[in-house]
Amino acid sequence: MALTPLTAADIEPHLHVWLDTEFTFHKVEELAAELEQLARSEQDFILGWIRRIASTHITLAWQFGRRAPALLPRMEQRLLEAWAVHTCDLFDRQGLQPALRAMEAVDEFDPEHHAHDAAGALFDDIAPILGSFVCGLSGRRLTLEEGDAAWTDGERIVLPPLIAALPHLDDNFQLAKATVTLLWAQTRFGTVRIDYAEVGARYDDPERALVRLYSLETLRLTAIIARELPGLHRELQRLRNHLDTPMPPDWQVFETALAAPDTTSADSLALLDAAYATADCPAWSDQGCLRPDAIAMARAARLDREKARLRVKLAEMLEEHTAKPNADRPASDTAPELHAEARDENGKLDFEITLDGAPLAPPNDVKQLLTSVYLDFGEIPPEYLTPAGDGEYDPNLVFDQPEDTDSVWQGTYHEKGAELYPEWDHGRQHYRKNWCVMREKPVTPVYDNFYRDTLGKHASVVRHLRKKFEALRDENRLEKRQSQGDEIDLDALIEALADARDGSEMSDRLYMRTHRTERNIAVVFLVDMSGSTKGWINEAERESLILLCEALELLGDRYAIYGFSGTTRKRCELFRIKTFDDRYDDEVKARISGIRPQEYTRMGFALRHMTKLLNQIEAKTRVLVTLSDGRPDDYFDVYRGVYGVEDTRMALMEASRTGIHPFCITLDREARDYLPHMYGAARYIILDDVRQLPVKVTDIYRRITT
Repeated sequence: MALTPLTAADIEPHLHVWLDTEFTFHKVEELAAELEQLARSEQDFILGWIRRIASTHITLAWQFGRRAPALLPRMEQRLLEAWAVHTCDLFDRQGLQPALRAMEAVDEFDPEHHAHDAAGALFDDIAPILGSFVCGLSGRRLTLEEGDAAWTDGERIVLPPLIAALPHLDDNFQLAKATVTLLWAQTRFGTVRIDYAEVGARYDDPERALVRLYSLETLRLTAIIARELPGLHRELQRLRNHLDTPMPPDWQVFETALAAPDTTSADSLALLDAAYATADCPAWSDQGCLRPDAIAMARAARLDREKARLRVKLAEMLEEHTAKPNADRPASDTAPELHAEARDENGKLDFEITLDGAPLAPPNDVKQLLTSVYLDFGEIPPEYLTPAGDGEYDPNLVFDQPEDTDSVWQGTYHEKGAELYPEWDHGRQHYRKNWCVMREKPVTPVYDNFYRDTLGKHASVVRHLRKKFEALRDENRLEKRQSQGDEIDLDALIEALADARDGSEMSDRLYMRTHRTERNIAVVFLVDMSGSTKGWINEAERESLILLCEALELLGDRYAIYGFSGTTRKRCELFRIKTFDDRYDDEVKARISGIRPQEYTRMGFALRHMTKLLNQIEAKTRVLVTLSDGRPDDYFDVYRGVYGVEDTRMALMEASRTGIHPFCITLDREARDYLPHMYGAARYIILDDVRQLPVKVTDIYRRITT
C-alpha cells in the first residue's frame, strides 16, 4: 500500500532539526512547500539524503534539498545519490567551496545529453574490476584514478566519474573497458614515447596536428588490440558501430597502412603530413583524450630516477653474483659486460640479462625497471646497463625511504609515505574515502627484566598453560559417518537400519575413525595502546602477551602482534610488535616490554589494516583478537559516540566477510552497551578484574581456535 505524502507541516520540523539555525524559517518553509508536491517515495529519498549530508555540512544539505526536486524527473535516484556522495567526498578532501561548485555543476546537466545516465557506469563501481584488469596486462604498472576525462600520462589511467554513452549498463561498462585498454596500449606500444612538443612545433596549427596524430595512433593501437586481444576488439568494434560515424575515405587508407604487423609510432608520424591535409578527422568514443603536458611531465620525472635505480640495482646484482663461490669462473681484470634482451612473447614483455655471455636471472624489481625503461625508449640504452660505481648514487636518495614516523607529524602535516584507509560515516551512510592517515612504526624495545619477572610471577600458570597447549597440539578428532574406520558409528547404524526397514538404500558410512588434527591457524593480536591503559592495564596487557607467546610457540600457530593508537584521523598510528615473519626472540620480548600508553582509541583503521595483513596469509582459520579497555574514542572528534562505534562495527563486518573471525577481550564494564552491537553476542568477553587478563586470554585463545 502506497504511503500518504507528507505535508509541509510534517516536513518542516525535520528540516529545522537537520539544518540547525543556519537557514531562516522562511527558507525552510519554502523548501518544505516544494517537497510537499512530491510523491512519498521521492520525499523520503530527498529527506533521507538531506539528513545524511547534514552530518557532513548543513550548507551542502540545503543545496541538495533545493536542487533535488527538479533533478528527480530526469536523473535516476542512484545517480543523484552518487552526486551527493561525490560532493561530500570533495568536502572531505578540498573543503566547502569545491563541494559547493560540484553542487552547482549539476545544474549544467543537459537532459538530452545525459539521456542514458540511469544506465551509466560509475567510476566507484567499475574501478575495482578494471583495476584488476589493468594489472593483468603487460607493461608498466598503472594506477586507475578518477578525473575530468579519460586520459593517461604513462603512469596512471584516468577515467571520468560516469560513462553513460549507451542505454545499457553492461554496454557502458564494456565502453569503459575498451577505453582503459586503448589507454593502456598507449603506454605499452609507444604512443606516450612521442615528443609531442617537437611534433607540434613543425606545423602552423599544432593543435590540428596533434589531434590527427592521436587519431592515427588510435587506428594503429586498434589494429594491435585486434591481434593481441581479439575478443575485446570485437566488443570495441560493436560499440563503435553504435556510437561513431563511418570513417572518411582518406582515413580508411591510413587504417589499412597502420594495420600491418610491426607498425610503430614512427609509421603514424610518417602519415601525419597527409592526415594534416585532410578536412575531416575521425574521433572515437573510446579513445579518450591526449594530454601532452602531463605525459611530458611524468616522463621527465621518471627517466633520471629509473636510470639511477636500475644502475644501483644492477650493481647490487653484480656484487651478489661475484660473491658466490664458483671455482669455474675465470678471473678477469676487465669490467664485466651486462646485456639485456627484451622478449615479447604473446604480448607479454620479458627480459633476459647476460653477464659476459652467461645468463643472469633478474629479480622482479629489476624486471619492472627494465620494462619501464624499455617502454620509454623502445630499447634498453647501454648507459642504463652500466652498474653504478661505489658512491656514485646515494641509495637513500634513489629509492623511496620510509618516513620517520615521529618527525612527519611536526610542522605542516603531509600524507607522503602514509597508508590511507576509508572510514564509515554512519550519518552519511557511506565511506569517507582515504580518510584515515596511518603510519606503521616499531615499538622501541626495552631490554629489562619484564620477561623474566612475568615468567616468575606466573610460573604455575605457565606450567598449566604448557600442559593444556601440549594436549591441544596433539589433539585427535573423531570423524563420524565414514565408509571405513576403527569403530562402529552407532548413530549412523541406527539410521541405516531404519532406512532399510523403510525400503530405502542402506548407507555404507557406518564407521568412526580417529584423525590427527592439523592446525592451520593465523592469528593477529591487536592491542589497545591508548592513554587510558596506563598503569595496571598496560602491565596486564604485556603480561598476557608474554604468556600467549610462550603457549603459541609450543603450539606452533602463526601469530602477529600489533598495537594501535591515534590522535584524530590525521595521525593514526599502528605499532609493530611482532610480524608473522618475526621469530619470538629477545628483540620481540623487549618490544612487548616496551609497549606504552599513547593517545586515543581510534579503532577502525587498525582493524582494516589487520584485515589486509591477515588476507595475505594462507591459513584455514584466521582470527583477529582485540585487547581493549574501552569503547572507540578520539580527541575532540566526531569519532566519539555513535560514529566511532558504527565505524568499528563496519570494519569488523568487512573482516568477517573475508572469512576472518574477530573477537574482543575488554576490561570496560560498560561494554555491554556497545560490544554486542559491534561484535555480536558470542564474539567478546568482559573481564571485571584486570588481574584476570593474563590467565583468561590464553584460555580464550584456546576456545576460539578450536
